[in-house]
Amino acid sequence: MAPIMALSASRVERRSADRVFASVVVGGVETACVSRRQLEHLMVGDCLAARGGKRVPKLVFAANGHAVAKAGTDPAFRKTFQSADLIHADGAPVVFASKLLTSAPIPERSATTDFLHDAARAACQHGLKFFLLGASEEINAACAAELHKTYPSLQIAGRRHGYFRPGEEAAICETINRSGADVLWVGLGLPLEYEFCLRNRHRLRAGWIVTCGGCLNFAAGAYVRAPVWMQRVGLEWLHRVWREPKRLFWRYAVTNPLALFLLLTRTVWKAVQ
Repeated sequence: MAPIMALSASRVERRSADRVFASVVVGGVETACVSRRQLEHLMVGDCLAARGGKRVPKLVFAANGHAVAKAGTDPAFRKTFQSADLIHADGAPVVFASKLLTSAPIPERSATTDFLHDAARAACQHGLKFFLLGASEEINAACAAELHKTYPSLQIAGRRHGYFRPGEEAAICETINRSGADVLWVGLGLPLEYEFCLRNRHRLRAGWIVTCGGCLNFAAGAYVRAPVWMQRVGLEWLHRVWREPKRLFWRYAVTNPLALFLLLTRTVWKAVQ
């Protein structure tokens, strides 16, 4: 991704007709103007094309309030974050800001928790394989079991909990490569998952490497999603604070005001088609 100062306009990726999309700067982060369906098509096409080690894996990161705030205050994280091939709008405020303040609005929120299921359905149709990396052993196993239950034809090539030392990463990557996984889901939390993806990108042969935060916990049933109306109006974070106040109150108390400031001051209006 280009540095923030160079992003005075959106960028258009020119491929086949159904894969053309613009990128727009929201909160200082270049974010793809894609729908969940488009994201699904991009995943399938990229993963099929990457089989056999023909391409370096694409890094797919998620833009939400926490990531926007971190990128705005931590230069090292911003550099890592902007190394992604595609950043999608995981948070509703990112979508709202694009619709209010840019000429290339993001069509809809592509929450990773929802996209995991979109991706699973597409994987069943096209024979793509998943590898789940992250969370505790119990949560990771439960996530795999729930996905198998919901999508019986989904191929989960492998899985591993997210507690390991840096010195183990080479062996973990080799395990992932041997599994033949097309999509690697990395749920190690921010910023560890982004750093892991960038650090190991050239060791891996998957088509997509997707950061997914606490997505495995939601898929396993350990976390409960907010009511749909709260998701739609951008208040899912409030539901999470209500459910886990000790762990999340101060995180959101610090990051939400900062993210709002960045969304208002570092969103670029002009778009180039």
